[in-house]
Amino acid sequence: MRTVAVLLDGRLEVAVGSITEFRGDAVVNAANSGLLGGGGVDGAIHAAAGPELLAECRRLRDGPLREGLPTGRAVVTGAGLLPVRGIIHTAGPVWAGGGRGEAALLASCYSESLSAARGRGYRTVAFPAVSTGIYGYPKEEAARIAFESIERFLADGGLPERVTLVFFSESDASVFLRSR
Repeated sequence: MRTVAVLLDGRLEVAVGSITEFRGDAVVNAANSGLLGGGGVDGAIHAAAGPELLAECRRLRDGPLREGLPTGRAVVTGAGLLPVRGIIHTAGPVWAGGGRGEAALLASCYSESLSAARGRGYRTVAFPAVSTGIYGYPKEEAARIAFESIERFLADGGLPERVTLVFFSESDASVFLRSR
């Protein structure tokens, strides 16, 4: 992972690389509501974390999340083999043109995940670009929502101390930096 920018007085870092390489307290998984793995970031996190993560997610599905993780919400699991303390799973919205509350749901993904990190005492957390892959959320709009949500949450000075946005490519990081 390579840092490309530092913002908000050092509390927000923009990096390029694989989120599975993040060294800190937690990573956010752009999960599907089923929590049982998938493609993109979700698949990469499940593969890197190993079978412990899938087993824990199955227990959630057999218990408190029988219907799956609601869009815009977040839940914390152990990290399996990842070099972090926990994984915060959030189910982002599928883009449907913007008229179905997608912006509020995406903002909720960030604020719920940050609240979960704070509740666990996590000082550092890394996010992928939630919903911008197969879910089709326009990257520029998603970047604006991510930045505003993170900035608003961190305004009180509490935990987490540092948030890292991890983009898979330079071009995606550039979209974020232009859109904020």
